[in-house]
Amino acid sequence: MDRSIANAIFASFVLRLATGLTGGLLIYLLADFPAYGGPEVSAAVVGGLTALFFVGELGLSPVFGLLSDRAGYQRVMQLGPVFGVVAVVLTLAVIGPGARMSEALVPMLVGSLPLLGLTRLLEGASTAASVPSVLSYLALASSGDQRLRGRASSWFEAATIAGLAAGLVAAGVLWAAMGPAGFVVNGAVYLGAWWIFRRRVPVLPRARGSPSTPGARSRYGLLLRQPRVWLLAPTWIALNAALGLYTSQTLFQLVRAPDVRFADQLLVGGLEPLPATAALLVGAVAFFGGLAYWGGRFASVRRTTIIVIGLTGGVAFVVATGLLNHLPADAIALRLGAVAAMIGGLFLLAGATPAALGLLADTSESFPADRGAVMGLYSVFLGLGQIVGAVVGAVAAENWALDGVLGATILLGVVAVLPLAHLRRFEIALAEPGSA
Repeated sequence: MDRSIANAIFASFVLRLATGLTGGLLIYLLADFPAYGGPEVSAAVVGGLTALFFVGELGLSPVFGLLSDRAGYQRVMQLGPVFGVVAVVLTLAVIGPGARMSEALVPMLVGSLPLLGLTRLLEGASTAASVPSVLSYLALASSGDQRLRGRASSWFEAATIAGLAAGLVAAGVLWAAMGPAGFVVNGAVYLGAWWIFRRRVPVLPRARGSPSTPGARSRYGLLLRQPRVWLLAPTWIALNAALGLYTSQTLFQLVRAPDVRFADQLLVGGLEPLPATAALLVGAVAFFGGLAYWGGRFASVRRTTIIVIGLTGGVAFVVATGLLNHLPADAIALRLGAVAAMIGGLFLLAGATPAALGLLADTSESFPADRGAVMGLYSVFLGLGQIVGAVVGAVAAENWALDGVLGATILLGVVAVLPLAHLRRFEIALAEPGSA
């Protein structure tokens, strides 16, 4: 892979690692907030703080996408880590007894939930600044090379997921070892991401000028009037919502206290942390393997074909999981077969998100002076999908436990597949000869 692309993706991984680390450390802080000068924190407050992150990301991604078109992708991507460092500094100011200097200088900040809310907005701004500019950079660097675009799209998705997961895991280790001082390490990780963006991601020559409608509102209006954008939106939002179901609910369903209402569901409740972690690790290996495999198929297989294959794999995963959830404990052979089908389904499903990202990158080829604006829609669709997944997952899991999560996944898959026939026509019009 081209070194500039590899460095941009690695910097994105480090930035996502810092983001996941912040989120994890914040949860541990809130769980014991009164010890640091703050009030007792309810689940609603935790949910509200989580939502503020997405508010920042959704609201600012289009703004930074447009800014990256004007100021340059490499410049704007550096702003993401800067916002993250500011968020870390403000968080340290909130931690009263754990940061005595902040308590002495600015006592009003100690234990302040509104200030923590501001840090979540800044975290959202961090993602909003870096993701559209990095994706625009990758789209420009891979222009005309479908094989390279496939690898870049799949590795960006892998870096995003792996970085967030690694950050969440590291948060528990850091908090246990260092307590609030873990936020200092968090700030150092942000600075590392900034250094890579600054020193290891070179400036690329890019299209100059702008469309005939120079205003920001007019430019986004032009983009949003494109049918392919509106057709891609439900597919991308639904795919991310489906993934959001599993990041927000599935692990909880596995390890929650057993509930007599769902005694017929084998996988609900009582699973110990180590077996749960092992299951997630196996799933992660299958998923990342699928990302690598399907990312190398962009030159020979259409994006919409990969999405259909991915959705088919998703159905296989859901059916196999539902079967395993209701099999008797002594049906060993059937249970092993269901697990194998789940792993195979995840491998196929992994191709859907980089393929959708590839379609968005292909769309940006029609607007070379507005790549940042186009790729800014990635964060909008991703954030909406995560919010939809969290809300739908909460309702489904509360009423039907894991069966509800699986049923919601099927419904979101139906939404994702509906526009694909029309998207395929657009893809054929843009595709190079030789696509399958």
